[in-house]
Amino acid sequence: MANNPYNTDLDRNPANYQPLTPLTFLERAASVFPQHTAIVHGALRRSYADFYARSRQLASALATAGMGRGHTVSAMLANTPAMLECHYGVPMCGAVLHSINTRLDAAIVAFQLDHAGSRLVIVDREFMPVMQEALKLASVTPILIQYDDAEFDGAQEGREDDLAAQDYEAFLSAGDPDFAWLMPEDEWDAIAINYTSGTTGDPKGVVYHHRGAYLLAQGNALTTSMAKHAVYLWTLPMFHCNGWCFPWTMSAIIGTHVCLRQVRAEPIWNALADEGVTHLCGAPIVMQLMIDAPAAIKRPLDQPVNFFTAAAPPPESLLANMRAAGFEVTHLYGLTETYGPAVVNDWHSDWSALSADEQAKLKARQGVRYLPLEQLDVLDPETMQPVPRDGQTLGEVMFRGNVVMKGYFRNPKATREAFEGGWFHSGDLGVMHADGYIQLKDRSKDIIISGGENISSIEVEDALYRHPAVAVAAVVAMPHERWGETPCAFIELVAGQNADADALRAWCRERLAPFKVPGRFVFTEIPRTSTGKIQKFVLRQQAKELAG
Repeated sequence: MANNPYNTDLDRNPANYQPLTPLTFLERAASVFPQHTAIVHGALRRSYADFYARSRQLASALATAGMGRGHTVSAMLANTPAMLECHYGVPMCGAVLHSINTRLDAAIVAFQLDHAGSRLVIVDREFMPVMQEALKLASVTPILIQYDDAEFDGAQEGREDDLAAQDYEAFLSAGDPDFAWLMPEDEWDAIAINYTSGTTGDPKGVVYHHRGAYLLAQGNALTTSMAKHAVYLWTLPMFHCNGWCFPWTMSAIIGTHVCLRQVRAEPIWNALADEGVTHLCGAPIVMQLMIDAPAAIKRPLDQPVNFFTAAAPPPESLLANMRAAGFEVTHLYGLTETYGPAVVNDWHSDWSALSADEQAKLKARQGVRYLPLEQLDVLDPETMQPVPRDGQTLGEVMFRGNVVMKGYFRNPKATREAFEGGWFHSGDLGVMHADGYIQLKDRSKDIIISGGENISSIEVEDALYRHPAVAVAAVVAMPHERWGETPCAFIELVAGQNADADALRAWCRERLAPFKVPGRFVFTEIPRTSTGKIQKFVLRQQAKELAG
């Protein structure tokens, strides 16, 4: 409607329109609750007033060092106060935060630094040897800042040829705590860049904008029912999708960050009990670590604790153990390209009255869209039409909305392919149930094609997880002379439990079609990424070698 009267003489102006950015969450928290504890790290207690002042100091110091709009500032840090300050201070000077996975090797770090065009790098002392090596491989020559964490108890061996680094606290102290920090010029401006794992080629740089970070941060609070002053334990790496945007969420609800340098059972249980933790996130392996802790380490909890997990659905036995220990587990799903979680298994109260088997089936589903995600569907990637809502027909899970990335940095071809047809193509294959809940069946690259039949590795894994002796199961394709491919199962057993290949094969035959039963069982420690995801590309190579 060209002459819409509601658009006449009703223009945007600074009084009625400001770009959305999560940076305002911290400003408000410091203004309204300046003395509330924002950060706990060992003996450190830092208020919101101090958190805000230090973030502005960092922004000021970065600006003085020449950082500004369109520039990349990289951070290779553990879950520490400095990493939280980077989530605010870097974009407060107009720059873009590049969080680096702390377990990457020097060559991949060098690639990311060059691709992102890093101008300044802030590095934890523990990771400085890898960064020093990366900088010798990289073409960029960023300013180097070293952060010395009081909770780090390891040594760092320096070398004569190491590049000189400035001290983080000295760098920060030169900044102005009253710095007039920069709002984004547009909410579409980039706030962060995160690199994918790069298991099938070079990593891709996923660009987040201020609007998406603002919306996903609020979506987290609503989805997780976070009340004001909630206490969040950092078991999820902050470098992973910017900690699923929780560094910004916690300021919105004036919550407390409890930093955790290393994910170990004893400090987790101590933090839960001593700090009154209400929420934490992580892969199922974190839950297993907590449940398997010796009785002497476990602590009684005075408050209910919400645990949010992504990746593969947790086995029912693990969920039952978590419930018995006082935890409420919720299953989330998302990708780096959706700012972390954008789908939740929204539990209906009447489902809790169902049998354990029925509940397990429902919990295995990824769920429905987050509030700030506009559309979620399972489409036929050829026709771009929705698949039947029958829980059977396979299609590709696709996203559309404001919490989908801007695109891949300096990779227009990959961006065009990812957004083909006006949807973000996840690469995940799934089904849509009649009630609108999606369920993943596999990554497109993980589907096993045996004798022309598609086999979902997740379906086979689900059957194996129901065996009481199986702690972790990962199923991949193994080359087969006759069938092309057959399933190969890699297994980690529950401590103290026994099961051999014959027993697991018989178990699977009772629950799966014959052609879906693994032809080979390998009992071994299963490789994982730093965020707990199983590295199936490593297992596929092992299966190929086993097949000869």
